[in-house]
Amino acid sequence: MLARYVARRLLLLVPVGLGVTLLVFFSIHLVPGDPARTFLGDRATPSAVAALHREWGLNKPLPVQYWLFLKRLVHGNLGQSLFYQASTTSLLASHLPVTLMLLLYGATGAVVIALPLAVLAALHPDGIADHLVRAIGVVGIGMPSFWVGTMLILVLALHLGLFPVAGYGQTFGQHLESLVLPGLTVALSIAPMLVRSVRQGMIEALNSDYVAFARAKGTDSVTVLLRYGLRNAAIPAVSVLGINIGFLVGGTLVVENVFALPGLGTLMVQSILNRDFPVVQGITLVFAVLVLLVYLLTDLAYALLDPRVRLT
Repeated sequence: MLARYVARRLLLLVPVGLGVTLLVFFSIHLVPGDPARTFLGDRATPSAVAALHREWGLNKPLPVQYWLFLKRLVHGNLGQSLFYQASTTSLLASHLPVTLMLLLYGATGAVVIALPLAVLAALHPDGIADHLVRAIGVVGIGMPSFWVGTMLILVLALHLGLFPVAGYGQTFGQHLESLVLPGLTVALSIAPMLVRSVRQGMIEALNSDYVAFARAKGTDSVTVLLRYGLRNAAIPAVSVLGINIGFLVGGTLVVENVFALPGLGTLMVQSILNRDFPVVQGITLVFAVLVLLVYLLTDLAYALLDPRVRLT
């Protein structure tokens, strides 16, 4: 049953992935601006621009360029960077680990922050703790990530000197330390919605008939909370977490630039300013694949937590 569910989800990714390549390619090529003229400068002659068009294949019709793009993509070739004069695949491979680590930091931090607050609020519904947690969530949702990142830099980095202001460091330990504030910024943007989801799910679960029956049998409070309350609340929370991580894949662009991290977000901004179409295409495609993978993993986690989903 689970194997068939996974197979169906994987098959659905094929047309979605093809549609993503179509949108990525044509949306990038319809952006105003000539990459050849940008690369050569404003004083470039028309003949030099035309020669560069022929060298890069920009003189071919867009459908032909798209077909060539797909053929290269099948072989793992994302083209050559027009600005960096390097393989787009190698550029993305060198920047991708930073973005993945940032997402991992953010997702882990969001769970660590959200679960205790949600449990505290669910155990005291409509109490002072519940109202306080809900108020913090409302405030958190309204705070943009660039402002949160700036405040963390001012307080924890500049004022208290606990963490680096920006950059990524040289050693693995410095990498981990440098990602604390960016990861916390990402976590704080996800945590409020996760708190609301877990809180509501736990309140419904703890007021259900099966929990009342478990308590009547003499089941201890910790078991009721973890086995019946938190486990059932985790089902909708997984979807909320997955959806928000999907949104944050693109949102890392802002966070990485605030903290000067050498990830895909920073590379994306530089490539857009340089009209480096192959790199922008490659990063957009990687972001899209990451979102699809996050949603796939979310579906699988949902199916594992709730066997009824496998029947759909």
